[in-house]
Amino acid sequence: MTGATARRRGRPPRTESADTRDRILAAAREEFSERGYEKTSVRGIAKAAGVDSALVHHYFGTKEQIFAAAVEVAFAPAMNAPEAIADGPLDGVGERLTRFVFGVWENPTTRAPLLAILRSAVSNETAAAVFRRLVAAQLLRRIAAQLELPDAELRAELAAAQLVGTAMLRYVIKVEPLASADLEAIIARLAPVVQGHLTDP
Repeated sequence: MTGATARRRGRPPRTESADTRDRILAAAREEFSERGYEKTSVRGIAKAAGVDSALVHHYFGTKEQIFAAAVEVAFAPAMNAPEAIADGPLDGVGERLTRFVFGVWENPTTRAPLLAILRSAVSNETAAAVFRRLVAAQLLRRIAAQLELPDAELRAELAAAQLVGTAMLRYVIKVEPLASADLEAIIARLAPVVQGHLTDP
């Protein structure tokens, strides 16, 4: 083999690497969703992804790091929430944020990975700590930065608690009549409360 055609032993081509990473992450979300954080193993994730355990460690490291990567991927659509706040007057921020968050939850494509991650986070402290760290750093602080108001981080957290709590009851626990209530009716009731958390004196 010449240097131009030879490939380093053990290192997959770049496109194969991206495909393998995506396959491992998809398998991880499924495993965390079905088994929970404690019962999920790196070996189980590797088996579900059709790869060797060593390759999972190579790309992601520990189980905690794999979970963190899965959280980031699952929450990628929600990371545009701060822009939803910035895009318009402050007196309409409650409705914009509420509508944006529930738009993510109503979409089956984005809902499935969110459910997988949340189920692990509510049942295991290590998973919950990873979840809190990433969500606080990447989402809530960015929302707070857009507000430029006193106690901005607390305001963002209270608004998030309102929205996440409602989403948990509607999509995870499926409490009726909330689970089957009309989305526009939910937004109409929640948006003023979220607005109050974010901007009221």
